[in-house]
Amino acid sequence: MAPINLHSLYIPPLLIILLFFSTNVSSSLDIELLLSKIRPSLQGQTDNILLSSWNTSFPLCQWRGLKWVFSDGTLLPCADADHSSPQWTNLSLYTDPSLRLLSLQLPSAGLSGTLPRELGELSSLQSLYLGVNTLTGSIPLELGYSSSLSELDLGNNLLNGSLPASIWNLCDRLSSIRLHGNSLSGEIPQPAFLNSSCNNLESLDLGENEFSGNFPDFVTKFLSLRELDLGKNDLSGSIPKTLTGLVSLEKLNLSYNNFTGVLPNFSGKFVSDEFVGNNVMLCGDPLKRCNGSSSGLSSGAIAGFVIGSMSAVVVFASLMIGYVQGRKRKNMGEDDDDEMVEEGDVEEGEDAEGKLIFFQGGEHLILDDVLNATGQVMEKSSYGTVYKAKLADGGTIALRLLREGSCKDRSLCLPVIKQLGRIRHENLIPLRAFYQGRRGEKLLIYDYLPNRSLHDLLHESKVGKPVLNWARRHKIALAIARGLAHLHTVPETPITHGNIRSKNVLIDEFFIARLTEFGLDKIMIPAVADELVAMAKADGYKAPELEKMKKCNSRTDVYAFGILLLEILIGKKPGKSGRNEEFVDLPSRVKVAVLEETTMEVFDIEVLKGIRNPMEDGLVQALKLAMGCCAPVAAVRPTMDEVVKQLEENRPRNRSALYSPAETRSGTGTPF
Repeated sequence: MAPINLHSLYIPPLLIILLFFSTNVSSSLDIELLLSKIRPSLQGQTDNILLSSWNTSFPLCQWRGLKWVFSDGTLLPCADADHSSPQWTNLSLYTDPSLRLLSLQLPSAGLSGTLPRELGELSSLQSLYLGVNTLTGSIPLELGYSSSLSELDLGNNLLNGSLPASIWNLCDRLSSIRLHGNSLSGEIPQPAFLNSSCNNLESLDLGENEFSGNFPDFVTKFLSLRELDLGKNDLSGSIPKTLTGLVSLEKLNLSYNNFTGVLPNFSGKFVSDEFVGNNVMLCGDPLKRCNGSSSGLSSGAIAGFVIGSMSAVVVFASLMIGYVQGRKRKNMGEDDDDEMVEEGDVEEGEDAEGKLIFFQGGEHLILDDVLNATGQVMEKSSYGTVYKAKLADGGTIALRLLREGSCKDRSLCLPVIKQLGRIRHENLIPLRAFYQGRRGEKLLIYDYLPNRSLHDLLHESKVGKPVLNWARRHKIALAIARGLAHLHTVPETPITHGNIRSKNVLIDEFFIARLTEFGLDKIMIPAVADELVAMAKADGYKAPELEKMKKCNSRTDVYAFGILLLEILIGKKPGKSGRNEEFVDLPSRVKVAVLEETTMEVFDIEVLKGIRNPMEDGLVQALKLAMGCCAPVAAVRPTMDEVVKQLEENRPRNRSALYSPAETRSGTGTPF
């Protein structure tokens, strides 16, 4: 056999580096792990533009999201603006065995894979920030065996399964851990060593997951904690008194769980928002007082509450049916400063029945007729009870009796009411009048529209229900978007809807959609308004950043519209539903379908009928638009004006007179 002349062989430089990695034990182990294990796992089945920079064709300083350190603690200086400096060009760094990865930070980077267990083998890794991506799967237990990890942020992903107990192996080094907004479930595991105190841990955020079981008592030993978030889980039992021993605790969120018993005495350090949305049996300052200092309400207290609620209904029934005193409307031609006619304009006193304010289209109403109308309950909504009321002249109106918790000061309430009364748009239910009685009762008066809600049309099983093909659904979605866009651009003061859901969209026989309940959160006291946020979460419409209703804005409305658009496309109810109260996360369902290349299977079967090309008919574009509206980061969501424009540009091809955007209620169409 002839000898091989090694000098005659040409080996490309990149191949030399790869051969060096596979044969030389002194190569950088962290780089090997990044290229062979970590990158493929994080990017999933789709090439990621940021991860593509992790390539031996580029200097290490150009690898996105990474910071490096040598074994002697010296940082690799990549911040130098001079990209011709050695640290930017020296490829020999790849073979330096003393080079270690210090930080991996890729939040909002479009990662769609899973967490690789090899992350636990990065011996010098201190910071791991992979929040606001679409990472799936479980948290690998190997992560708890990292020798240096001190900061961990995996929030707002699609992680599921249980939290590995090995995470507390990091206790001595951890300064912050954030797993907020995933689908982690099961009990929060205890550390292997029960006396673990996590002396450096200042922030622990496990909120908005599906954790169950009791409050994790071991947390009360983490004496350096400044922030603790366990809100929006399924935790139960009592809240331990030892929690008051965390003297450094500045932020606490235990809301929207199922805690019971008496709250520990926090000496006024926290307000009720930190504890709302729990079991009615949870009591104590700053919530309601406990009955006899017991751990819950007595049966007598509960009975009293029920009787009181029934009494309130009786009072209203008396007001609506038996109230016979009133004054006729006067001075029909006179307007107030806001171009409104006001009835009952007397100083409130013993004999004053109240005040009725008219808006455009409500001038024909008479106070006597309104108060003496015979009514029947149509629905009970977030804001109160809605009645179908028959007037003496044969006309019909819709009355909304606002629930207790609406603003008590009429001077604060009226400016909002008057602004709502001036809003007119074809896709919004107009407010015709407002009444406030001497007992403080408040009535909002609307046109009665014998319509069905979008929720009923999408989810009700009934013979004879109209088929909701794509043309009709697109028409409905566009109408909702136009109504919201109008609210968001009101010249005087833009209005956020605050309670967007399919139950608040009425559909007439021509498939024209109209929004109701817009802006009403502004006339509720904060504690009651915040209940709507909890309902929005349970129903799947809550934006990730929305914690309190006062923080509701146009971007949180856009998120809720995105969920509603997905509901229209997919035909599934978002949020908790069914006998098992299973939570249906529509954006997650779409993401999984995209990953599995089964996108067309997520659409409601009625949507696909008659569709030849989903791209040409705007179906795929609508799905992309909905997902854009549901972006976890508020700043990247489109405005409602942009949503309207995109829906208008991507209409279904097969449109009839029924769909025509110029159609009015007097136009022709197929009735229900």
